[in-house]
This record gives sequence, structure tokens and C-alpha cells, in this order.
Amino acid sequence: MPRSPLACTIAGALAGVFASVSAACHAPPAVRIHAHNDYLHAHPLQDALAAGCSSVEADVFLVDGELRVGHERWLLRNGTLQSLYLDPLRARVRSNGGAMQQRGERFWLLIDIKQDGAAVYRRLVAVLAGYRDVLTCWRDGVETNGAVTVVLSGDRPVDLVAADRERFCAIDGRLSDLDRDPPASLVPWISDAWGKALNWDGDGEPPADQRARLRRLVARTHAQGRMLRFWGAPDRDAVWAVLAEEGVDWIGTDRLEACAAWQQTRLIH
Repeated sequence: MPRSPLACTIAGALAGVFASVSAACHAPPAVRIHAHNDYLHAHPLQDALAAGCSSVEADVFLVDGELRVGHERWLLRNGTLQSLYLDPLRARVRSNGGAMQQRGERFWLLIDIKQDGAAVYRRLVAVLAGYRDVLTCWRDGVETNGAVTVVLSGDRPVDLVAADRERFCAIDGRLSDLDRDPPASLVPWISDAWGKALNWDGDGEPPADQRARLRRLVARTHAQGRMLRFWGAPDRDAVWAVLAEEGVDWIGTDRLEACAAWQQTRLIH
């Protein structure tokens, strides 16, 4: 007996739903993109946001009481950590109704302290407190999520950060921290040199033993509730693909548009 128009309509709608669910189940997971040395781009932060990055990296020095951004003292940008990052981040959160990104995922600001970690941190404590309305905060070990989470890298004053009963930043760990297993609330990231896992340059296939080592590092990091990132990896799509396949959480890149295009193509196919 032929089906009624209503039955056909319902069947068609259900087929569409099942097709969408099936596609979603088979789609590869999105990999978070980290804008390495973000301040070197023509429009710091804004170019990274346009490319869909979930994290940006800003190198800082303490100069005359200001947190200045740049890779070397003699190459400092015109602007401070506040003017280049914290102020525009807060403005975006407020304009988005309390979220950095439309999908609600938290955004990460990696602050790489180039030298004088203790002195920089003392100044940073006062600066970050002024942005408490948008930042993730830890009080007596209890985390309150904010739209933006700050992580300190480089010359990290780990003991000073850990001793603070109220803090507005966490620590970027190293592979050696997997042996010490500090609280994930203090060390949510593990970051280290690409050569600690692989010495593959992206040509051909990575050696099987190195890929296996990468897989073990990912599993161990995730088992401790942390995310994994490498610096110094060849900035090319073959390497990005292996990082994604093995579950590395962050792809660090200087090629924002190319990496964003690769990500989009990967998700479509």
C-alpha cells in the first residue's frame, strides 16, 4: 500500500537526520590550532581569531614596569600585553555575551616569559587580576572557568604560581612533568620540542617506532587529564595530519591561513 504524503515527509526527515548523525560520527575531530608567536602577524590576535585558532602565544618581557610583547628585547612590539591581547580579548567576550567563540569553547592565552620569571609573574599577578571577569580562576584549588584561560610558558616561576591561593594562570608543563604528575589544574598542558618525540621532517611516512612513541606520549598525557603540544615541528600539512591522527591536542603554526584551510578540507572530507 502506498505511503501517505505525511509518512513520506516524516521518512525523508528521519533519513536526513540519520545521514547527518552518520556523517558527524565519521567526521574527524577538529584539532585545536595554536598561533605560535602570534604577535609577529600583521594583526596580532585578530588574524588568529579569523583563522579559527583556539590559542595564541605572546612572548613577554618586563620593561619599566610594563609587560611588553616580543621575541627579543630589541624587537618589542608597540604595545603591551594588555593593549595587544587582554583588552581585545575582554572586548570580544563582552560582545559575544560572555564567550570568546560562538561554539562556547574556551580560548587560551599562552604567555611565554622570556626572562626574569619571578619579576614578570609578580607584575602579571596584578595585571591579570584586573581581567578576572573573563579569566579562568583557581581559588584554593577550585577552578572557575572563564572565557579565556592563561597558561605560562618559558621562564615559568612554578613554585610561586603553585603557592598562590588565588591565581589567574596555569603552567605549561614539559614531558618530564608526566613523571612528577602535578595536579592537572596547575599543569593542564604538556609542551615540548618536536625532537623529543620525532625527528621526522614530513617527507614520506614517519618511522613506525617514532609514531608509536608519539602515540604513547598522547595516551600518557591524556590519562593525566592534560593536553599535548609540540614546538618546532615542521610547519606543513603532512605533519599536521600525523599530529591529528595520533590525537595531539594542539597544532602550533605560523601559517595561519594554510593551517585553517587544511583543517577545513579535512573536516569536509
